[in-house]
Amino acid sequence: MAGDRLTPYFRATDPFPLESADHTKLHEFYRHLAEGRLATTQCSACGTRAWPPRGFCSECASDRFEWIDLPRDGVVHAFTVQEMGLPAGFEGPRVFAIVKVEGLKIFTTITGADPAKVTVGQRVRLAPMRVTDDPKGQPRWLPAFAVTADAERPIRDAERAGASPGARESKDP
Repeated sequence: MAGDRLTPYFRATDPFPLESADHTKLHEFYRHLAEGRLATTQCSACGTRAWPPRGFCSECASDRFEWIDLPRDGVVHAFTVQEMGLPAGFEGPRVFAIVKVEGLKIFTTITGADPAKVTVGQRVRLAPMRVTDDPKGQPRWLPAFAVTADAERPIRDAERAGASPGARESKDP
């Protein structure tokens, strides 16, 4: 999990979501993050998985969904480094990335990594980031990832796509 350090922010321009059940029916997502789990929604009618989690299905418009856990491990699909213009309370430079987890592309932050050493294809693991508590004192979390210990091992295109190591390599855009 993210540890005990909180990322502060300026409350007048609160960029973080209201995570309680009073504000969103997707509150389970944040509860899962607090437990160190990455979860998303799957439509109960047609089986479509969504990222980010949604309260309705983009394929069949059903509002019946179930929560499913995703693996904690992913692969950097793309990234950028932001050094200037960060929101108040965020230290720079900050690595923003698209991480592939079971074919889903998650926009997130890579924490604790030297920006000069982050690479496409690098292995990362979920490391939820606790941010400043909401106005009622409830903890809030954002999805974030950290580079894993085996990040130096090269990843072939087939593995990036989630195929078995013996599978034919894909040319995923």
